[in-house]
Formats: sequence, C-alpha cells, structure tokens
Amino acid sequence: MAIAALACIGTAYSAQPAPAPATAPKRPEPDAVALTLFLIGDAGKPAPGGEPVLISLRRELEVAGARAVVVFLGDNVYPAGLPAPGQPKRAEMERRLDAQVDAVRDTGARVVFIPGNHDWQKGGSEGRDAVRRQEERVEQKGGAAVTYAPTGGCPGPEPLDVSDRLRLVALDTTWLLLAGARAPAWARDCAIGAQAAVIDALRAANAGAQGKDVVVVAHHPLVSGGSHGGHFGWRQHLFPLTEAKEGLWLPLPIIGSIYPLARQSGVSIEDQTSLEYQKMRDALWGALAAHPPLAWAAGHEHALQVIESERYGRVLVSGAGIYDHEGHVAAVAGSLYQASRAGYQRIDFLRDGTRRLGVVEVAKDGSSREAFAKVIDPVAPPR
Repeated sequence: MAIAALACIGTAYSAQPAPAPATAPKRPEPDAVALTLFLIGDAGKPAPGGEPVLISLRRELEVAGARAVVVFLGDNVYPAGLPAPGQPKRAEMERRLDAQVDAVRDTGARVVFIPGNHDWQKGGSEGRDAVRRQEERVEQKGGAAVTYAPTGGCPGPEPLDVSDRLRLVALDTTWLLLAGARAPAWARDCAIGAQAAVIDALRAANAGAQGKDVVVVAHHPLVSGGSHGGHFGWRQHLFPLTEAKEGLWLPLPIIGSIYPLARQSGVSIEDQTSLEYQKMRDALWGALAAHPPLAWAAGHEHALQVIESERYGRVLVSGAGIYDHEGHVAAVAGSLYQASRAGYQRIDFLRDGTRRLGVVEVAKDGSSREAFAKVIDPVAPPR
C-alpha cells in the first residue's frame, strides 16, 4: 500500500493547467452574440462581503443582459442544503443561497438552478425536503426570471427551450443515484419516477429538440479528472482531513493514503468508481449516444475541465464557483483543458451560427481572464 500511495503522490505533481491553444478564437464583440450560456457550479459557500467569482459573473451579465442564460450546476448550499425555518444554521445557509441569486437578479438574464448532492443533504433522510425548500427560496427571491429545475424534488429530465437555437435539459443526477442505491419511497412519488422512465424521457427530450443545440445540465459529470473520477493529489494523501474540514492541515503520511485509495475502490456512490455511478452514467449516455448533445455540463468537481471524450462526447466540468475551494484535477483521455482554478465557463452562440466555448478563471480580487477558448461544433455520433 505504501508503494502505491507514494506512486500516486508522485504523479500528482504532473497535473498542470493545459495551455490555451495558440489559435484560440478572438472574443466576439457583444453585438455579434445572439445568446451566451454561463455555466457555474458548486458556488454554495460564497465569501461574505463579496464572492470573487460571483462578482466576475455579475460584471459579465451587466454586458450580456437579456442575451444571457445562467445555469448553477448544483451544490448551491454547502454543506448539507437549506435547513428548515427556525433551525440554527438557517440564516447563514439563506445568505449563501441568496448571494448567488443576488448576483444574477435584475440583469435581464434567464437563470436556472439545479440541485447537487450537497443540496440533497448529502443523501440524508431530509434531503428531498431540503431540495424543495431550496426551490421555494430561489424562486421567491429571484422572481420570474429565475427557475429551479427539475421541480418538486423529482428527477426530470426537464427540457427548457431558452432560445430558438438552444435547448437545456435539466436532470437531477443525485435523485438517480440515491434512487438506484437505496430505492426510497419517494422515488415513486414523481410523474417520471422510475429510472427506466427517466432514461426514456431523456432520450426523447434530446432527440426532440427540433434542430436546436442541446446542452444537458446536471450535477454529476460523465467523466472527470478530479477526485470523483478517482484522481487524487498530494494534499489528499498527506493531509486527508482537509477533505472533511478546510484548514485541518494535520499531516498523515502513508496512513492518509487510505482515504484516497478507499475512494478509488468505489466506496462512495458520489464517485465514478462506484457501481451505482457507473450504471447511471452508462444508462444516461446510452440514451444520448445516437444523437449526442452539444455538451454535457456539470459541476461536482471543484475544478474547470473541457473534455472531448470518444466514449462520452463533450463534457464540460464547471464546479469552481467559489474562490479558494479548488480541488486536484488531472488530464484524462480527451482532456483539452483542466485547471484547479476558480471560475466558470461560457458558450457564446454567435449570430453567424458559430458556437464559441470559453473558460474564465477568476482571481481573488474578482478580476478574470479567459484561459481557454475554442470554436465547438456538434458532436458526431459514434461510428
């Protein structure tokens, strides 16, 4: 075990942000853009007094205005969703959620929040109630332009035609994982409540887009170079307690490697190494492979990744929505860009028909830079 652990630690240092391509397409002028889709995830613990990533996003929305659509990709309230009214931590958790709504409200943008595993109380007994409370709070605070999807603590998929060029398909992958692992009573309490029916509905929502580009928005990525994908860095091996509590820098060499090695064995349904996750992922992609979406967009990993996978199509991981909360990330097959940096991603749909992907990294003072850009085309189905 010690040799394996040291080998893992040794390879961790090789994961560097991929450089932006030398021929990156120029950032378009605002008038050339018909619609911009912003993707931001895991923003559930914004800094009091002004979260740098939200400040940067707000600045962009003040330019894009009604041409913008924003999707918060889950884990909107850390660590365990929105408590019931009257609970001791309710006020602070409201602040964390409200900060995200305030960042996008009154900009003219259309906004969608989807739930993640932390919003589901990390799979706790009151998880579904916590998601429903969050939905109520978001829509009450945000007004008509802010939507929570899928609704009612149900899995979806919920098609959202946000323009004549773009269909979002909102999917609650935490619902699918919990229903598959535990078969709780609430899994039958939805119009589409059986896993097989969810898969069939996803296939129909994707295939029925009538020429629009489709972006599936969910919390869990299909593939990733982060810890949920089985990739760990030196910090997880040497300081594993920081995974449970920020700032707990107690060195546990060798012994500490038990944690990442256990994660790699699939002990958590939240990791791609688990059988539940693999079954869900393969079923979901099985519904999409014949007509691949423009992208599968997710959070879950606290990093920025652009992956064009031969097996799973284009996967955008944008789970770095708060500053100083980044996790280890490595290149995987098909990686075009990966960085342990705070920020978000954007897809510009230009009036000339071009689609341009950009990755925006954000600094502590709220300033930002576009670290990666690429013109993207629809994904071809497998041969």
